[in-house]
Amino acid sequence: MLVTGHSGFKGAWLALWLHRLGAEVTGLSLPPPTEPSLFDRSRLAELVDHVEGDIRDPAVVDAAVARARPEVVFHLAAQPIVRTSYLQPVETYATNVMGTVHLLDAARRLGGVRAFVCVTTDKCYENREWVWPYRESDSMGGFDPYSSSKGAAELAVAAYRRSFFPPDAMAGGGTGLASVRAGNVVGGGDWAVDRLLPDLVRAFERGEAPVIRNPGAVRPWQHVLEALGGYLLIAERLMAGDAEVSNAWNFGPLDEDARAVSWIVERMRERWGDAPMAIFEQVAGSPHEAHLLRLDCSKARAVLGWRPRLRLAEALDWIVDWHKRVGSGADARDVTLEQIASYRNRGRFA
Repeated sequence: MLVTGHSGFKGAWLALWLHRLGAEVTGLSLPPPTEPSLFDRSRLAELVDHVEGDIRDPAVVDAAVARARPEVVFHLAAQPIVRTSYLQPVETYATNVMGTVHLLDAARRLGGVRAFVCVTTDKCYENREWVWPYRESDSMGGFDPYSSSKGAAELAVAAYRRSFFPPDAMAGGGTGLASVRAGNVVGGGDWAVDRLLPDLVRAFERGEAPVIRNPGAVRPWQHVLEALGGYLLIAERLMAGDAEVSNAWNFGPLDEDARAVSWIVERMRERWGDAPMAIFEQVAGSPHEAHLLRLDCSKARAVLGWRPRLRLAEALDWIVDWHKRVGSGADARDVTLEQIASYRNRGRFA
């Protein structure tokens, strides 16, 4: 099994879950993007075959795929920050578009992959700032380099599916290829810059007032395990040869859990205890960011039987619990695996 981006927040959670399930995991990634990182704190390199490399280099990708000889590929490696994409647009497109193409083409040429799950984002849609949630059939787009790069990656996935990985060939051992679009994923062990929950945790741990931009922005917030549970269901169905699953999927929260930034801030402050009031401000000249974004997940509910297990308020409680316990000396790997076990006990996932 190959997981790209396993040194990142979301990839580390997935790799730990897969290892707990007994999978032999090879990870391809750059060094952890933050210090600290869940990758280091959980000592993930002890549990997986860790390959350090850049998906922008096709030779590196070919070598990693040849080394892993995977039946299942989870592609999470990306430049994931909207504001960073304004500063590094070329690197963003090179990673998010061509990195995806390099991996797809390695799977095409080297063969043996039965399930390929490509992780993109809810921001891949052409955002019209309307109140209706986006469906998988809606147009790809993106105002900023990050969002448009993810929309372009989705188009590349669709082209490879039609050209090289047709679903009707899965019965004969062909590759099933799905793309998955999650909401704003949150969880313990995320120390990324320019992300709301990590910014709040850092400020609260220092006893400082967090400075928050765009307090009225609404996002489909969800715990990382909600998204990963959906990805694992997709991989399971692809491995079983289910051609219906070889397409695009949304995994987001319940409609009522698409909340404004200000609600998240106040809930986190209340749950943390002794946290200072946030400072809300709109910085002049700030780059454009989407204001309103929701996902329609009716297809995943109807076809996969997937549904959210954690309401948003409880997901935020899990984040506070994770950081409070790890900050007090608990082992990050143990805390993470405990939360994975608790989540699995809530319903049928892997």
